[in-house]
Parts: sequence; structure tokens; C-alpha cells
Amino acid sequence: MKLVFATNNLNKLAEVQKMLPSSIELLSLKDINCFDEIEETATTLEGNAKLKANYITEKFGYNCFADDTGLEVAALNGAPGVYSARYAGEPANAENNMQKLLTALDGKPHRNAQFRTAICLNLNEKQFLFDGICKGYILTAQQGEKGFGYDPIFQPEGYNKSFAEMTTEEKNKISHRGLAIQQLVAFLKSIH
Repeated sequence: MKLVFATNNLNKLAEVQKMLPSSIELLSLKDINCFDEIEETATTLEGNAKLKANYITEKFGYNCFADDTGLEVAALNGAPGVYSARYAGEPANAENNMQKLLTALDGKPHRNAQFRTAICLNLNEKQFLFDGICKGYILTAQQGEKGFGYDPIFQPEGYNKSFAEMTTEEKNKISHRGLAIQQLVAFLKSIH
């Protein structure tokens, strides 16, 4: 079976391919000659994942899945949430996003947060949703050199280091995206 992962991130693609049964051939957007910028205009993570998956299924005719991820901070009523990637405005920049978030939390004692990933799978004219959550805290300063996005300021519950201080393998076992992908993989294995 061929399945498109609506991403241009080849590292993410390779990571997911390793988790899937060998009977599933995973394709990237480039593999299907999709070079379109798919607008993420929904107000929820699930909505954006659906927009991307539906775009590929409708325009290219493939079974497809797509994801969207957000950082939800309790003291900020769930912000930046669906707007995490462009929290500090254009151009989208992880450093600016982290600085804006740290400034917004300055002096706030409660720094609870969670990363959440929503995945939408379009398979044989049916749609399935998967959700992964990793609870943790926002640190007061950046720690670590690995990872991307908000990883240097997010410390998962039960750990004394940030995502940016973890190996990829450590992070994938507990991360929001890793948990959502595990659900997707388990579902695909159960029907395949």
C-alpha cells in the first residue's frame, strides 16, 4: 500500500517509515510532485491536519496523513496553540517565538504546558484522527542544542532536562508527535 505523509521534512518522513510495516510504502509531497504551499487556516490543530490531508487526497487521489502540532501554555489560556509556528509573527523564527513566550511568562509562577500533535489519516475514503500529548513545563531560559522549535525551553514531566538536551530516540519515545505516530502505526498494523 502507498501512503503519502503530507510533509516536506525528510527527517520526519524517514523516522515514520522506520516505524511502519514494510508492506506500506511511505511517500513525501516531493515524491508525488506536490510543491504547493498548503495553507493552514484552521483554528485548531485537528483542522489544519484535516486541511492538509484533504488537499492531498482531493487533488492527487492518494491515501494520506498529515499532522499539526502546537504548544499549549496553561497560564496563557492555551496560547500559542495552533499559532505556535508563527507566534512572534513573520518571518517565522523559533528564536523570536521562544523569546516572546519567555517574556509573556516572566514573573508567572505557573509554567505548566503541553505539546499536542493531531494527525489526520485519509484512508480508503474514510477519515481517522489521532492525538498525542506530552505534558511538561516552560523553563525560564533555553537549555540544550538539539531539537527545534520550542524544544530548548520545554521540559517534559518526569525529566530534569529539556527536549533540546535529549537524543532523538529519547524524545521520540515520550514526545507528542511520537505518541501520535505510535497510535497511527498501531492502527495501520491492525488493518494491514
